[in-house]
Amino acid sequence: MDLRQFLMCLSLCTVCALSKPTEKKERVHHEPQLSDKPHDDAQNFDYDHDAFLGAEEAKTFDQLTPEESKERLGKIVSKIDGDKDGFVTVDELKDWIKFAQKRWIYEDVERQWKGHDLNEDGLVSWEEYKNATYGYILDDPDPDDGFNYKQMMMRDERRFKIADKDGDLIATKEEFTAFLHPEEYDYMKDIVVQETMEDIDKNADGFIDLEEYIGDMYSHDGNADEPEWVKTEREQFVEFRDKNHDGKMDKEETKDWILPSDYDHAEAEARHLVYESDQNKDGKLTKEEIVDKYDLFVGSQATDFGEALVRHDEF
Repeated sequence: MDLRQFLMCLSLCTVCALSKPTEKKERVHHEPQLSDKPHDDAQNFDYDHDAFLGAEEAKTFDQLTPEESKERLGKIVSKIDGDKDGFVTVDELKDWIKFAQKRWIYEDVERQWKGHDLNEDGLVSWEEYKNATYGYILDDPDPDDGFNYKQMMMRDERRFKIADKDGDLIATKEEFTAFLHPEEYDYMKDIVVQETMEDIDKNADGFIDLEEYIGDMYSHDGNADEPEWVKTEREQFVEFRDKNHDGKMDKEETKDWILPSDYDHAEAEARHLVYESDQNKDGKLTKEEIVDKYDLFVGSQATDFGEALVRHDEF
């Protein structure tokens, strides 16, 4: 894939206004579920393992002996204890769970980092990003694929400047992560809303009206009858999205729509793990308390074999 093809793919994510979907487009950023397994500790701890490690990593522990699982868990606990005071708090555990659930984001950043840190100084400047991403494309005044790369670059530059907290146009890895995945950072949420509104607001009046809202999700393509989900979205707009019922969504209403305040599953799970493991009930965990309760946090050959026996007995 050459650079131009790459940018065309990238533009599907960053410049949604350039395409007209015939199926529903999902604009809302929800916190993902911690596991697709039922949370029933009376049966097994599979949900807790997925929540604590991430589903893919949890599978690797099922191949370890109990001793190996405990050893690896102990190393993880050292990482979770951010202030190195010898205790794991609910907040530290919550932050770890969120990291484990979004490990794919950090893996994506690592992949992109290698292609953009051109001078290998451990930082990515705006110039490096611009040259690596757009390169010679901007020298072509009339690209034949219909995309406005200069507009895309200006949009990227604006987002890069917001992600770059100290304003030096040089991003640390954390700032680069905020640039690539702005929905994950509170200080980037306004730019997520602004970009979304720019995509949908066709008449550029600073608002999203009903037809713009529907038009972003669905194109009639000559069909007179709308699918039921489109009719439902019209009702959602009128009854819930447009909170002040003035016929359009402003910035705050758009933010409530695309960045809803979801139930914090990570915090709930962190509190659950602390409650179940906190032997002296001081509200925080030592490494010993966690390792003593290792089967709640991680799997092993023993727990995997035990669950297999239960399934066999049930059969």
